[in-house]
Amino acid sequence: MAVKQDLLKKRLEEQRVRLQEQISQLTIGGQDHPGYSNHMADDASEVFEQAKNLALRQTLERQLEQVEKALERFERGTYGYCLDCGEEIDYARLKAIPSASLCINCMQRREGRR
Repeated sequence: MAVKQDLLKKRLEEQRVRLQEQISQLTIGGQDHPGYSNHMADDASEVFEQAKNLALRQTLERQLEQVEKALERFERGTYGYCLDCGEEIDYARLKAIPSASLCINCMQRREGRR
């Protein structure tokens, strides 16, 4: 299991770097005051791009937070165990979602599926 854990940790570390790069490259700015150009369509496009980039940035930041928390669990020795029930999370789930903090049963229960 140690080899599998090492692979998962490496994937998480790579994912952290990728997410940090994506966040740093994402621009939210643009015009300081949309609505002050000569064309209403240009203003609308600028506002749309800003809103889209902000939503994307927030999503990337949430993913980065999940990755950071998973890496913290590695350091504490609790990685791979469900935060709700304490049972071991199936390796296939961790392989698919290395930052998973819940086993499939607890995740479904939280989402109201069970």
